[in-house]
Amino acid sequence: MKKIYLSALLVCGSLIASAQWKPATNNIITPWGENLDPQHVLPEYPRPIMERENWLNLNGLWDYTLSTKEENNIPATFDGKILVPFAIESSLSGVGKEIGPDKSLWYHRTFSVPTDWKGKKLLLNFGAVDWQADVYLNDIKIGRHIGGSTPFSFDITPYLKKSGEQKLVVRVWDPTSSAFIPKGKQRNDGKVEIGMWWYPPVTGIWQTVWLEPVNDQHITNLKMVPDIDTQTLHVNIESKNTTEADRITFKISDGKSLVCEQTVTAGQIEYEAVMLPFSTTDIISSQATFRQSIQINIPSPKLWSPDSPFLYDVEIELYHNGKKVDQIKSYCAMRKVSIGRDAQGLLRLQLNNKMIFHNGPLDQGWWPDGLYTAPSDEALVYDIKKTKELGFNMIRKHVKVEPARWYTHCDRIGILVWQDMPSCDYDKGEKSPEWVPWNYFNGRDVNLPAEDMATYCKEWKEIMDFLYSYPSIVMWVPFNEAWGQFCTKAIADWTKKYDPSRTVNAASGGNLYADAGEVLDTHYYPGPELRLFNPNKVNVIGEYGPCGFQIIGHDWYAPTGVHDPAKLRQEYIDQTNKYINAMNLLKTEIGKGASAAVYCQTTDVFRESNGLVTFDRKSRKFNEKEFTEANKEISDYFGE
Repeated sequence: MKKIYLSALLVCGSLIASAQWKPATNNIITPWGENLDPQHVLPEYPRPIMERENWLNLNGLWDYTLSTKEENNIPATFDGKILVPFAIESSLSGVGKEIGPDKSLWYHRTFSVPTDWKGKKLLLNFGAVDWQADVYLNDIKIGRHIGGSTPFSFDITPYLKKSGEQKLVVRVWDPTSSAFIPKGKQRNDGKVEIGMWWYPPVTGIWQTVWLEPVNDQHITNLKMVPDIDTQTLHVNIESKNTTEADRITFKISDGKSLVCEQTVTAGQIEYEAVMLPFSTTDIISSQATFRQSIQINIPSPKLWSPDSPFLYDVEIELYHNGKKVDQIKSYCAMRKVSIGRDAQGLLRLQLNNKMIFHNGPLDQGWWPDGLYTAPSDEALVYDIKKTKELGFNMIRKHVKVEPARWYTHCDRIGILVWQDMPSCDYDKGEKSPEWVPWNYFNGRDVNLPAEDMATYCKEWKEIMDFLYSYPSIVMWVPFNEAWGQFCTKAIADWTKKYDPSRTVNAASGGNLYADAGEVLDTHYYPGPELRLFNPNKVNVIGEYGPCGFQIIGHDWYAPTGVHDPAKLRQEYIDQTNKYINAMNLLKTEIGKGASAAVYCQTTDVFRESNGLVTFDRKSRKFNEKEFTEANKEISDYFGE
C-alpha cells in the first residue's frame, strides 16, 4: 500500500512539473528534446572519472527572476520556473529569453538533506555556470566563481540549518560580448542574426548541479599520467583534512582481475605556486594542499587507442585511524602522445610510438533546443558515436569545453580529442590582432591589459586541471584564428610545461610563429590543402570544408533548401562525391607532410549548413557507406 501511494505521488509530481514546463520556442528540436522529462533531467552521475556512490541531483525546475546588474539583495519573489541545467536563452529552459550584460539572473530552490547523511560534510557541486556565479545558502553568501567552462564546489556544511528545507540561491551575471572573457562563439551585441559565425549567448547554469556527502577527511582531486615506455602510471592524489598518518589504497583492475594494488601515506602539505603564462603581472595561483604522488607499475599494459579503447578500472580508498572514510571509483588508460619523423624525415603525430593520421570533424557542441547543453546523455553519446561510425578517429572540440561525461564517452568509445580554449574575442581591433593566416613568419599578437590576460590564463589553467586525466585528449589548442590572440609563444610554452604529456597547437589557423607550439596549423576552404609547411613542426589542416546544403524543416534558418525526396537523394550523391574527391586530395597532402585534417563540421549549426548531419540530428547529409569507406582509408593511412 505504501509503495502504491509513493508511486502515485511520483506520478502526480511529474504531472505538475510537466504542466509547469514546456519548450519556450517553436524552433527545431532534437529527438531527445522531444522526449525530455523535466523530473529527470540528465540524471547520470556527472563526473565518472571521480565517482562517489552517494549523491543528490539538483537538476530540475528552479525559480528564476531578473534584476539589475547592481542589485545584490536576494529577491523576495520570482518570475517563474526555469529548467536547470539549460541556459535561460535556450528553448529547453522553458524561458527562451536573452537578458544582456545589464541584468543579473537569479535562481532559487530548496532541498532537504537526506537523513542518512547526518554527520557528514556536504559539498555543493556545479558542472559549469556561465559566467560569474554568486552562491547563497539560507541567505548567506558562501562564495563566488568566475568562469563559464569549469566545475566548482563549495563546502556548505557551516551554512546548513539543523533540519528542514535548505534555501539555495544563485546569482549570475554574464557580460558576453561586452568583456574580454572566454566565450567561444557567443555574442549578445546584435550580430548573431546578421552574421554566419556567431551564436546566441549562454547565460547561467548549463551543467548539472549536485550534492555529495563526504567525511572530514576526503579526496579532492585526482591527476593521472601514463608512461607506456616505463610501464608506469603517475598519480597525484589530493586530499583534505588528512595527515601523514592516514593511508590511501590505490587499486587497478582490468575488468577481470586485480592488476596491482598499492598503499601509501596520504602525503604531505605542498604549496602549489604556478606562475601564469605572461610576464606583465605578478599574478600567481597558490594553494596549500595535502598531496600524495604515486608511481604504479603496470606490467605488460594493454594500450588505449581508437581501435582498442581499453580502460583500466581504478578504485581509491582513504583510511583515517584504520577506518575507510572515502572511496572513489575512476578509470585510467595507458597511452602515449608524441611526435616523430617518418622514413622521409617528415614530422608526424604518434600514438603509442606509432604514426597515426588524425582525421576528424570540427565539433562545436551546440544544440538547437539546449544551446550549450545536450538534452540528454544519449544525445552526448550520439554525436561521438556517429563520428566514430563515419570512419573518423578524432574530434576537434571547437572553442567550447564539454561536461565531464562527454570526455568519458570519448575515452570509452575510443576517439582522439583536440581541446580548444574558448576564444575571448574575434573582431579586428582593440582586442584581436590583424589576422595574417598564411604569412608564416609574420604572426602578430595584440597588446592587452594585464587584467584581460589574467582572465584568460586563469580559466585556461582551470580547464587543463579539469581535463588533465582524460586519455582521449591528445592536443591543447590555446587560440583559434587570431581571435583574441596574445602572448602566443609564452602561452604555448607554459601550456607545454604545465602538461608535457600532450601536443600543443598554439594557434589553429591563427597568426603563426616559428617558435610557438609544436604544430603548424592552417585553415583553408574548401580544401583540403596545406598552405604552409615547416619541416620542424607537425603540419596539419586545422579546418577545411567543401560540402554543405540545407534541408527544410531540419535547420535553424532554412527558408530555402531541399525538401523533395528525389532532390535529397541526388544531394546525398553529390555531397558524397565532393567528400570522396576531398579525400583523394587529402591523400596527396598527406604525402607532402600533412599529419591531420579537420572537416568542418559535425552538425549544421544555426546558419551553417556544412554538417555531417542536420542541426536537429534527425537527417544525414551523405550516403554513409561510401562516405565511411573513404574516411576510414584516411584514418588508417599509416596502418597499425
